[in-house]
Amino acid sequence: MSDDDDDEQNSEEKYGEDGEDNGESFFEDEDDDEDGDDSASIDNNPNELADSNAIVDVQDKSFNEVKFPEVVVKEVQACWNDFLSSASSREAAGEAYYAAIFDAAPSLQSLFKTPRAVMAIRLLTGIGGIVNNMGNPSALKTSVETMGFQHLDLDVTVPRVTIFRDAIIDLFEMELGERLTSKGRIGWASLLNYVGGAFIYVRVNYAERLKIIASSWATANNKIDELAGEENGSGELGASGEIEGGDASRQGSMEQKRNFGGKMANQQTGTTSGSMEDSEGRSGKKSTMKVPTTFTEMFMFNSAVMGFGSSVWMGEILESFDTIVNNVSNSYRLQEECDTLSLRMSKYKVQINLAEFKAVMLASLRSMVPKEWGSAHEVAWTWLWSNVERMLKQIMGKPKVQQKSLQRFLSGMTEDDQNYLRREIYKRFFLLAPTGQDFFKQSTTRLYWIADKVVEMTMDMYKDPRKSVELISAVGLRHVGYGVPSELFAPYVTGAVEVVRSMTTDDKAEDAFRWSISLIARMLVRTIDEGSTVVMRAINTNSAKQLHKAVACAPRGKRAMWMLNITVGTQSISPLYWAIESGSLDTANAMLADLLTIRADRDNYYYGADDLFERHADIVKRLSADAEALLPTLLDGLIWRSRVTKQGQRRVNYYIKHLITDADGKFAKALEWLVENQDPQIICHPVVVLFSDLTWGRVALRYFLFRRCWIFLSLCVFITSQSILVSLNDGPAERIAIFACRIFIYLGSMVPLFIGQTKQLIKSVKSGNFNRIGVVPIPGYLDDWKQAVNLCLVLILLAMVSQEPIFYCLAAKEQLGLFSTKCPEAAAQTKAYSALSMFAMGLYWMLVSDLTILSTRVSAFVLVCARVLPELGLFLVALAFLIVNFASSICALDLDNQDFRNIPRSALTLW
Repeated sequence: MSDDDDDEQNSEEKYGEDGEDNGESFFEDEDDDEDGDDSASIDNNPNELADSNAIVDVQDKSFNEVKFPEVVVKEVQACWNDFLSSASSREAAGEAYYAAIFDAAPSLQSLFKTPRAVMAIRLLTGIGGIVNNMGNPSALKTSVETMGFQHLDLDVTVPRVTIFRDAIIDLFEMELGERLTSKGRIGWASLLNYVGGAFIYVRVNYAERLKIIASSWATANNKIDELAGEENGSGELGASGEIEGGDASRQGSMEQKRNFGGKMANQQTGTTSGSMEDSEGRSGKKSTMKVPTTFTEMFMFNSAVMGFGSSVWMGEILESFDTIVNNVSNSYRLQEECDTLSLRMSKYKVQINLAEFKAVMLASLRSMVPKEWGSAHEVAWTWLWSNVERMLKQIMGKPKVQQKSLQRFLSGMTEDDQNYLRREIYKRFFLLAPTGQDFFKQSTTRLYWIADKVVEMTMDMYKDPRKSVELISAVGLRHVGYGVPSELFAPYVTGAVEVVRSMTTDDKAEDAFRWSISLIARMLVRTIDEGSTVVMRAINTNSAKQLHKAVACAPRGKRAMWMLNITVGTQSISPLYWAIESGSLDTANAMLADLLTIRADRDNYYYGADDLFERHADIVKRLSADAEALLPTLLDGLIWRSRVTKQGQRRVNYYIKHLITDADGKFAKALEWLVENQDPQIICHPVVVLFSDLTWGRVALRYFLFRRCWIFLSLCVFITSQSILVSLNDGPAERIAIFACRIFIYLGSMVPLFIGQTKQLIKSVKSGNFNRIGVVPIPGYLDDWKQAVNLCLVLILLAMVSQEPIFYCLAAKEQLGLFSTKCPEAAAQTKAYSALSMFAMGLYWMLVSDLTILSTRVSAFVLVCARVLPELGLFLVALAFLIVNFASSICALDLDNQDFRNIPRSALTLW
C-alpha cells in the first residue's frame, strides 16, 4: 500500500454475513513499493501448492495479501479443530502449545516474559484467529499485521521463525498422527512462514516510527519514567488483561479535555480572538497565568492562540487522542476508537476541518518535545494522523443518514414484526452457533427482552454515543463474569443482520443496523478479551486450585490488583466481588486468604490488606450480607503470629486500622455492620474484640457517658419536679424549685432532643430513607428503638408544655403566689398533665437503661430479659385466654355467688 493511493476505496472493518471480521490493513507506508503486486496468489490446485506455489521460505522482504486454496484452508482448519478436540480443555491445549514452542530450543525461552498461564491462552487465541481468517486474504493480512505490531519488542528472526514453525508441526504430528495430511502439513508450513515473515517485515519497517511516537508522546505528557518502567518488565499486568495505566491517564485528563470543550462552547462562532485569556474571559472564569505542562494543556493554549477557539469538535478528538496514540499498533482497536469518535463528532453542526487539528497537534508536540523533535518525528506523527484522518473521513457524514434510516425502520415495525425479529434472531443464531444455547437458558420472555435491548442499543449508539460506550463497556464486563466466549458474538451479529435483511428492502437501514451492531459487537469482544483474565476464568470454574495457579505467576506488587480490579475503558469490575456475587465462594475464600498473606522480597513486604480496604471499603458489609462464611477468613487474615516464642509467648500483630477509620479519617462502620449481622461467634473473634475495645475505651466511652449522664441528670431533675417537690409543702421556695426544674427539662432536655429529631428527619427526607407501614411512610432512622423512644419523649414533653399548670396559673399569681400549680384555670389540665408525666417518666427510665452496658454481668442479664420478654408476653396472652374462658363459662351457671355475678368480677376472682 502507498501513501499516494489516496483514491483507493477501503472497506470498513465490520462483521459480515459470514460472521467474520472483514477488514484490511489500516496503515499505509510511503516507503512501500507501489508497482508491486498487491496479492501473492496461490493457485487452487493442491498439487501445484505442494510442488511450486507453497511458501517454503520465510518471506521477510514484502508483506502482501495471500490467497490460499480452499482445500488447503479446510485442511488447516480441520487440523486445528482436531487438535483442540484432542485436548481435555482449552487451557490444556494452550499449555501443550506453549510447551512445544518453549521446549523447542533454549534460544526461544528468553522471548517468553509473560506468565505461562497467560501466554498459553494468548498463543492459542492468536493462532486461532489467524486460522479462522485464513480463507479471507484481507482479514488474514489485518490479523497478522496486528499481531506483528504486538511483537515489535521481540527480536523475531528467520531462524527463530523456522524453529517456531517446526515445533508447531511436530506438535501436530505427535497429537494428530495420521489425521495430519500432507496438504495440512504444507498448509501449516506456508501459513507459519507467511506469519513469521510478516512479523519481521513489520518490525523492520514500522518499529522505528512506533517507538518515536511512543517516546515523544510520553515526553509530551511527562510520562517518560512510566514508559521506561513498562519497558523494564511491567508487561505482565497488561498480559493478564488488566489495563490500568492507559485508561487511568485517559480518565485523569478527562476533566481537562471537557474543560477544553466547555471553553470553546462558550465562545461565539467565528471569533478571531487569539488569546487564551480572552477565551477564558468569555467563559466567565478568572484568567490565571499557567505554563502548560502536558500535551492537553499545550493543545488548549495553541488552539486559542492559532484562532481555532470556535472549533469545539477538537475537544472530542483530544479526548480520544491518548487512546489513539496508545493503540497505534492495534489496528482493530484504532478503528473502533475512530468509529466512536466519528459518531460523537457527527453531533456537531459546524464544518469540521481535520487539517486544523493536525496543525495544532504538531505545534503542541513541537513545543512539548523541543529537544528530541526532528524530521523523523515529523514523518512519524504525520503518518499517524494521515491514517487516522483517512479512517475518520470514511465515516464522516454517514452517521446522520444512517440514524434516520434506522429510526424510520424501527419506528415502522408492528408488534408482529417485533415478535418475528425477536424469534428469528435466536433461531438463526442457534443454527449458526449451536453451543450458544448453553448460554441462553433463560425464559422466552428474558430472551425477547435481551433482543429488544440489542436493537435499542443499535439506535442509542447513533443518538448518544458517549453514554452508549460506557454502557457497552459495563455490559462487556458483566459478560466476563458470565464466562461467555467472544466467538459467539460474530454469529449472533450475523443472525441479527440476516433477520433485518429479510424484513426490509431499504439498503440504508440494513447498512445502518449492520454497522451499529458490528461496532457494538467489536466493543463487547474487546472488553471481554481484555477483561478475561486468568483470575476470572478461575472464578468461573469456582476452583481454588485454578486461582492459586493463576496468581502464582503474578508479580508481588501487582498480585493484589489482579484479584481486586479489572479496568476496561472507564468501567471496572472486581473479581473478588464477582466471585461473591456469582456464588463462587471457594474461589472467593482463596482470594481473601491470598490477599491477606504477607509476602516479601529483599526490598519490600507485600500485604494486600490496604489494597483490599482501599478498593472495597464496605467489604465487611458485603461479606455479612452475601457471604457470612468468609468473615472468619477475612478476620483471621488481619492477624499475624510470630513463629518465634519467647518465654512461652509469641508476638501477635493485629492490622485493624481499616476497621476503625475509613479513607477520610472518620469512624468506619465495620463494628456497626458486624453488630447488625448478629453473629455471636464473629463478635467474639479476637480482631473484633480488640478493635471494639479500643474504640470503646479510647473514644466512645467518654462520649457515651456524657450523653447518658445528661439523660440521667434530666431524669433526676424530672423526678425531683414531678414526684418529690409536689408532695412537699406548697411554699414559695418549693414553687420556685419546681419551676426551675421544669424549665430545665423543657430547655435542657426537650430542645436538644427536638433538634436531634429534626436533623434526623431532614436527613431521611433528603436520602429518601422511608419505610412504610401500610400506606404510612415512616422515617428509616426510627428502626432504632432508642430513636423511636426519643421521638415519643419529645412529643410528650411538647404536650406537657402545652398543658403546663404553672403557665395557666400566671394570671392568678397575685392571689395564689408566683409559680403556683393549683388554680381554677389549671384544673382541667392537671389530670392530663399528670398522665403525660407518668409516660415521660417511663421513657426517661428506658433511655437510662443504656447505662447497664458499663457492667458485663448486668448487660448479660438485660439481654436475657430481652430474650425472655416475648415468651412472657405469650404466656400472659395464654393466661388471659384461660381466664376469660373460665369466667364466661362460670357466669353461664345458675350460681348464687357474688364473686362470680358477672364476667369482669369472675375474671378478677380467678386472677
